[in-house]
Amino acid sequence: MPLAARRTKLMLLVPTLDQSGAEKQLTLLATQLPRDEFDVHVVALTRGGAFADELTQQGARLTVLGKRWKFDPVAMWRLRRLIKAEQPDIVHTWLFTANAYGRLMVGRRMKTRPKLIVSERCVDVWKAGWQLWLDQKLIGRTDRLIGNSIAVADFYKSIGYPTDRITVIPNGIDVPEPTPFDRDALLAELEIPRGVPVIGFVGRMARQKRVDDLVFAMALVAILRPDAHMLLVGDGPERDKLMKFARDINIDSHTRFTGHRADAAKLLRIMDLFWIASDFEGQSNSIMEAMAAGLPVIATDIPPNRELVVDGETGFLVRVGDRAGFQQFADRILADLELARRLGDAGRERMREHFSIENMVAAHARLYREVLGQ
Repeated sequence: MPLAARRTKLMLLVPTLDQSGAEKQLTLLATQLPRDEFDVHVVALTRGGAFADELTQQGARLTVLGKRWKFDPVAMWRLRRLIKAEQPDIVHTWLFTANAYGRLMVGRRMKTRPKLIVSERCVDVWKAGWQLWLDQKLIGRTDRLIGNSIAVADFYKSIGYPTDRITVIPNGIDVPEPTPFDRDALLAELEIPRGVPVIGFVGRMARQKRVDDLVFAMALVAILRPDAHMLLVGDGPERDKLMKFARDINIDSHTRFTGHRADAAKLLRIMDLFWIASDFEGQSNSIMEAMAAGLPVIATDIPPNRELVVDGETGFLVRVGDRAGFQQFADRILADLELARRLGDAGRERMREHFSIENMVAAHARLYREVLGQ
């Protein structure tokens, strides 16, 4: 009888397991890779978070290193010691801090050096000069860079990553079948009247999201559709400022700021269409979740959004900062139920066909085999 093949030892390194897009994709990957082929160990540099329980419930190994400062020599030492003790075949890091710590600790002088893969999740125009410098200095220690969109891959090519060491693997999204739910009860909880159109946004309230454009656009919508409401789900540094802005332009009676909600997916189901106004993204999980829920999407016309939203087929694209564009397309969709249904159905099908979780997991498994030369 032939001996069973040894499982690939895979270490997934991430700063935290907070409830955000990259952490969700990592959790899906860690829990759905074939266990007869991969021995997965998730390592969080700083702390656990919303996804830690899900990982442990699914039987994934989890270690938290307890990093306390931006540059923490103790955490670096713990990471290096863990890598030497575990001797993983692959260390796959996610997001800037983990990408830096992982590459610094997987040194060339290790007796058995694991392959090093980094995941970049955004067109990182936000990075300071020293961060881009460090990324460039560590290219030589990077066996492969994964971008979750073509736009992310192009950005990292522009700072010097070799094309043959970059792979694009889009995010994966679940596309559930619609199930009955009490829409009226949820509307009542949010103090939104029954039977009114609801425009939605889900995401972090940060400057890059340009949520103020959406609040202003809602004021324009309300001129022709005074019954319309906007539901803004999420938290962040701009939230209080945005709520004040809504009051200042007298649209606060038409807007509902929920803060962070663990049931954001359920809230998508009471929306009639979805807005997102970001000036840069990597690959928006919010857009993907809205499309998977069957919502027509109006998004800014930036390269990552063009990879998701097919203009005129699954939604519409507008220029960054074009507040009137959001209003005009919203009026068009809200006035035409057949158009809304057609756009939403096409979006669901696009997510199901091109952005499934199964495709995402299988693409990572293929890449792991490739870098190991299997």
